[in-house]
Amino acid sequence: MEPSQMPLNALRAFEASARLLSFTRAGLELRVTQTAISHQVKGLEAMLGTTLFRRLPRGLALTDEGLALAPALTDAFTRLGAALKRFERGVQEVVTLGCVGTFATGWLIPRLPAFQALHPQVDLRVMTNNNRVDLAGDGLDLALRFGDGSWHGTEAVHLMAAALAPVCVPALAARLRHPCDLAGETLLRSYRAEEWPLWFAVAGTACPPIRGPVFDSSVIMAEAARTGAGVALVPVAMFAREIAEGRLARPFTAEIVAGSYWLTWLKSKPASAGMSLVRDWLLRELASER
Repeated sequence: MEPSQMPLNALRAFEASARLLSFTRAGLELRVTQTAISHQVKGLEAMLGTTLFRRLPRGLALTDEGLALAPALTDAFTRLGAALKRFERGVQEVVTLGCVGTFATGWLIPRLPAFQALHPQVDLRVMTNNNRVDLAGDGLDLALRFGDGSWHGTEAVHLMAAALAPVCVPALAARLRHPCDLAGETLLRSYRAEEWPLWFAVAGTACPPIRGPVFDSSVIMAEAARTGAGVALVPVAMFAREIAEGRLARPFTAEIVAGSYWLTWLKSKPASAGMSLVRDWLLRELASER
């Protein structure tokens, strides 16, 4: 007999009965009567021309034919159920989001559970980087990056300014009375060499020679500062938790804005439904926080 000619309800009744070894319990699972299960199994046996169960005074036992059929049906129904679960809340769309590591740890990650609860149909893949992004080459749908918003061939939506300010361990901050005191400290640097000179100009103090180590990640630079390695100039909004918990301190209030965070994507790539959901969610979250 062709599989397409087999009665699905009878197969389901047999599979449940074989798994539970009870027509009564199979009926409870499938929400039909014990009599209905028994009739469906008898009908299946008649169609196959074989006996699938031995009816015992207290329950059921599978025949050799039943033992051969039951595992195949259990596997088939399990795989079918797993496939159908994808449609309970809609088919998922994969969206790959590149993200500068500082924004990922300081803002995005704590909010991801809320996004997933709101949009379970989006399978969001987050790929962190140090702000060196190749949207096409890296296979990214969207990228969260730091800069001035001018990247060739991309659309860019402004998310938030990134004010930079010095941070260090509280014990070091306690001995810093004036910006000029930083001349005697190790100043941790990013690969953007102009940031410390800009900050000293805003603070009204001559910039001392800067000989501290250079980092390509504000997250790593802030971690170095947290261990007492020196004073780091970082986007302080991304380290609000560390400052609030006393792991880092701001010795001075002066800050500079040397760039912003932007959401970008290729102009040549039409926005999919999932991309639009991610973009709109980011903009709503940031607008609500303002």
